[in-house]
Amino acid sequence: MKNIYEDDRIVMTLDAGGTNFVFTAFQAGREIIKPINLPSYSDNLEACLKIIINGFNQVKKSLKGQKPEAISFAFPGPADYKNGVIGNLVNLPAFNGGVALGPMLEEIFEIPTLINNDGDLFAYGEAVAGILPFLNKKMAAAGLVRTYKNLIGITLGTGFGGGLVINNQICLGDNSAAGEVWLTRNYIEPQTVVEESVSIRAIQRVYAKHSQSNDLLTPLEIYSIATGEKEGDQQAAILAFEEMGVAIGESLANILALFDGQIVIGGGIAGASQFIIPKIIEHLSGSIYDLDNNAMPRTIATIHNIDTDSGLQDFLKNSETEVVIPFSTKKAFYSQEKRIAIAVSKLGTSTAICLGAYALALDFLDKTNMYSELIPSQID
Repeated sequence: MKNIYEDDRIVMTLDAGGTNFVFTAFQAGREIIKPINLPSYSDNLEACLKIIINGFNQVKKSLKGQKPEAISFAFPGPADYKNGVIGNLVNLPAFNGGVALGPMLEEIFEIPTLINNDGDLFAYGEAVAGILPFLNKKMAAAGLVRTYKNLIGITLGTGFGGGLVINNQICLGDNSAAGEVWLTRNYIEPQTVVEESVSIRAIQRVYAKHSQSNDLLTPLEIYSIATGEKEGDQQAAILAFEEMGVAIGESLANILALFDGQIVIGGGIAGASQFIIPKIIEHLSGSIYDLDNNAMPRTIATIHNIDTDSGLQDFLKNSETEVVIPFSTKKAFYSQEKRIAIAVSKLGTSTAICLGAYALALDFLDKTNMYSELIPSQID
């Protein structure tokens, strides 16, 4: 994977919210202009599309003659991201019935345009410039020879988002529908989707239930109660975050059964990780049973909270050795313990998404150039 901080190509990007659009440009992994904030006009398609065009035109003007190589940004789904077509959106109701946003921008600006889910781009940004480089540097410094290339990214906020990176490549799936973690079954309320227990509304509901309070508090207020900084039912507040941790843990257990990767957490509610992550690890470190009540580990690997000094040190302990190859004098490398790190994003969710969009555009451009160079040689 290339170092995005050493690449001079410019990519224009967009942070698409329900009420505002924020336009900017990245070069060498850094924002190079002052962000441009415009209203989204989310209930008027023509006005919304003109705002998007205007926003990118203002970005181009701000670049003062420097040429952008691509446009890349996150946009809400459902969508056919590979073809750049947006489906029916809740927060942006003007997009109804399929709007070819990507092809429109490609035609107007005459550069490749990539649109993806924010959960996917969050995971990719963390894989390129966040937790995976951090872990690999730490392991190299500790004298460990293994490196990690796979990542599960989850975001905790209004809902429960996710994204997957496999072998340093973003996983979009055949239908632009990979990483839909919110649809996994809810361990707390098995008849529902897990998002009912992993969201802002879940924190509010569980706190109100156990505190018997009619006040609709924000997650930040509930967190302040949990830490003792604000008056309220502290035990109910802690329980609200711990219950979320259990629900997340079960979803991750199912993902880890099929996908072997490190875990990074983003989103506003990740700020309560001191209550959430221990419950995730406790659940992942538990057991699951067969019909004869024989216990089996819930996950193959051990889970380590590398946001703590002890967790990081345990993760970096050397379990690597060499074993003699039978009928030979040679030796083979053997990693005796499977380990998975879990941590909160150090980049910040928005930055990780932007860097993911930037890195994905560079990767697309590289692959496109490689393909165009191969075709003439094949013809010859």
